[in-house]
Amino acid sequence: MGSGNPPEVWLRGPLPDVVPHLMPAAHALLQAREELARAVAGATNEEVWQRPGAAASAGYHLQHLAGSLDRLLTYARGESLGEDQRCALLQEGTPGAPVSALLSTAHAAIDRAVDQVRRTPAEILLDPREVGRARLPSTVLGLLFHAAEHTARHSGQVVTTLKALRPEDA
Repeated sequence: MGSGNPPEVWLRGPLPDVVPHLMPAAHALLQAREELARAVAGATNEEVWQRPGAAASAGYHLQHLAGSLDRLLTYARGESLGEDQRCALLQEGTPGAPVSALLSTAHAAIDRAVDQVRRTPAEILLDPREVGRARLPSTVLGLLFHAAEHTARHSGQVVTTLKALRPEDA
């Protein structure tokens, strides 16, 4: 904490209008949002598309984070993916989008996810849901938890990748 940063989101208390069972998911999503903003601050378009050590670029992780959130939330609502979502999946990792657009898209996806978490009633958390073309079994709770955990994982990759490119900022 030290350098004037507030405590992590989960240490700031309950969020309004979030059922207690979903509080950790909402906290994780909001923490990822904040970490992305800090990590991307000052990054250049060139840096965000570099692949240090042949690892995936920060740009890929930002695109995938936003796209996967959209897909997981679709499944959590009990809906199937649309053609536009399938096309977007194929474009993840395609270089070129500027840093500002990547961050804006990721933030918007996280904001929609937090809004969906807020609107999810406790009574449906264990309702069954199907995932993907194989219609693999999950639940609303499983999908929302995985969406938050997956987002945290990819936001961590953005942080790590950009730190590898800018060791002076580490």
